[in-house]
Amino acid sequence: MAPENQASHPKEHWHKLRLLLRNPISLAGVALALVSLGNIFLFSLVGLIAERPSPYIGILAYMAAPVFLISGLLLIALGAWRERRKKAGEAPLYPRIDLNDPGQRSAVISFGAFVVMFVMLSGAGSYKAYEFTDSVQFCGQTCHTVMKPEFTAYQLSPHARVGCVECHVGSGATWYVKSKLSGTRQVFAAMFNTFPRPIPTPVHNLRPAQETCEECHWPKKFYGAQLKVFTHYGSDEKNTPRQIRMLIKTGGGDPATGAPSGIHWHMNISNEIDYVAADEKRQVISYIHVKDMQGQVTDYYAQDSTLTKDQIAKAPRHRMDCVDCHNRPTHIYIPPDQAVDQALLAHRLDVSLPYIKQQAVAALTGKYDTTEAAVQAIAHDIDGYYESKYPEVAKNKQLEIRNAIDEVQQIFRRTTFPEMRLNWQTHPNNLGHFYFNGCFRCHDGQHVSPEGKAVSKECNICHTLMGQEEGGVSMAAVPKLSFQHPVDLGDLTQVNCSDCHNGGVGP
Repeated sequence: MAPENQASHPKEHWHKLRLLLRNPISLAGVALALVSLGNIFLFSLVGLIAERPSPYIGILAYMAAPVFLISGLLLIALGAWRERRKKAGEAPLYPRIDLNDPGQRSAVISFGAFVVMFVMLSGAGSYKAYEFTDSVQFCGQTCHTVMKPEFTAYQLSPHARVGCVECHVGSGATWYVKSKLSGTRQVFAAMFNTFPRPIPTPVHNLRPAQETCEECHWPKKFYGAQLKVFTHYGSDEKNTPRQIRMLIKTGGGDPATGAPSGIHWHMNISNEIDYVAADEKRQVISYIHVKDMQGQVTDYYAQDSTLTKDQIAKAPRHRMDCVDCHNRPTHIYIPPDQAVDQALLAHRLDVSLPYIKQQAVAALTGKYDTTEAAVQAIAHDIDGYYESKYPEVAKNKQLEIRNAIDEVQQIFRRTTFPEMRLNWQTHPNNLGHFYFNGCFRCHDGQHVSPEGKAVSKECNICHTLMGQEEGGVSMAAVPKLSFQHPVDLGDLTQVNCSDCHNGGVGP
């Protein structure tokens, strides 16, 4: 009889367990857990099979479904606990575990195996969730409206193969935790539609470039100069090309590769630069603090500053680094004037179409409420212009005009986002000084030290003119090359390029 009694123990045990689970709460938990488990496997399989899976697959597989699975298991336990409390008079409140009892031993082994398996799967799932939240798809595509401009620009940028977290987070647990806490706030802003339009820049709590950019770009190896060719097209009937060849004095900041000089003199290797900005976008610099490699300190104050010296002394200082000049390394919103020049140079726009530069820029700078309205208006305006002004061109160059319309529409989709109130003007690019003040924020001749020393605006500090042509005809001759503006503006040191060139319709 003993073996028979022992054999009955497992059945009796499972019978009691079924009785404990036979309640609405536990049954709901079982259903929720099974459905969630099935969804995890299904979404994971889709993510593995799909060539370019949607970011929502990752959210459902590694974030949403596991939450429901754990909720289901908790409901099962809660229902069983309540049932046991109801029957507390019939049985002990807490179970007695006796591993000599075959039924209990079987239950303990089964439960232990389940726990081990669950922990392993949870660990793998947690890692996949962590990996997914660091992915480009999660950062750029989860919130379509919010991140659409940034993700679109990112895909076209020089850093399109660098993950978002490499720049926005970097390595180490401290900044990872900071980014996730900041991300929680951003999630709520997206959920309740309270996010700003456009997303403001610069990011004031961005990790220093020395800990992100310099993981790949080694400043101590920057030196020398680079030849660069700038090609512009006129807004005249012939779209006259203008070309400027310049030697850009990149220079460096490490004495090991030569005397610190050129543009990269500013790098915090031998020289240290701090500044105080009068505005949130850091476009108006009120004060500059320079400490050179000999330890000599010079303070420069903007003569037209709206801040007093006492306010400057109390204001927060920003340590200058790479992103103060390279402030659009990835999310670049190219001005219409420059975008059309690039399209003409690449022959995506036909230079033989009369006034195509002028008409394309005018169409791109119109005021539109939505992207769809802009796309329709661009087609209507360009097509209508040639129909009314150049009927022979409209008749004989239908394909070229159609291609031009398509290209201009694509430029608009890549650079302007009415739904987020974002365009090239909302995000100034400090690299250079053509459409925005950029270098001239400090190098304007108006930042002067108490000793009378000014931050120079001399052109040859950063570049040397090597040649200049308009319509294939040289405008400047060697030696003593100096820049010749197409229109006589007098003393060019008294004006900034951005006083006239705003990236939109010409001056």
